[in-house]
Amino acid sequence: MEAQRTERVYSRISGHYDLFFDRVFQPGREKAMRVLDLKAGERVLEVGVGTGLVLPLYPREVEVVGIDLSEKMLGEARERINRLALRHVSVLKMDAAHLQFPDGTFDAVFAPYVISVVANPRRVLAEMKRVTRPGGRIVIVNHFLSRNPVKASLEKALTPLTVHIGFRLDTPLESVLDDPELVLQAEQRVNLLRNWTLLRLDRTRTDR
Repeated sequence: MEAQRTERVYSRISGHYDLFFDRVFQPGREKAMRVLDLKAGERVLEVGVGTGLVLPLYPREVEVVGIDLSEKMLGEARERINRLALRHVSVLKMDAAHLQFPDGTFDAVFAPYVISVVANPRRVLAEMKRVTRPGGRIVIVNHFLSRNPVKASLEKALTPLTVHIGFRLDTPLESVLDDPELVLQAEQRVNLLRNWTLLRLDRTRTDR
């Protein structure tokens, strides 16, 4: 039910998404590209590709697969791919909590502004880890619940309203930092007023 609600919300706003979420969040996307440190020949998965705002930033020498739950958002992404001739990119409709890829398929996974959208962040992180090869990396850009008690109280109070436009303000940072097989390599504050966090998590080379 949660996935269906999310799909409905983003289908409604797909035609106007770029107007509200392009430039304001672009610094985080650009910094994430540098932190991903993609090499020629690598494969990268973008979870929550949306209308494809990140797609022009990827090097042409890597293979990019983007997934999203909303077919209307994917329609916008496909138009961008065709308009810019991004032949190294493909997009698929898929639930981030149930990725339909074999283990270790990708060298890197990027999740821009999606962890606060999904119903079960830990489940989504587990799936992203599963499809990342040992030694690969996961980069996340997201708003997490403030460490400031006053601000956190406000974010919790506002969350019942923000869910109706597709995201939560009360997602705890711990939801993506408590997996012993993912090692935190970088943490940076990004975007307007530094209210968003960029994380790089490297998957350990051997399972424990």
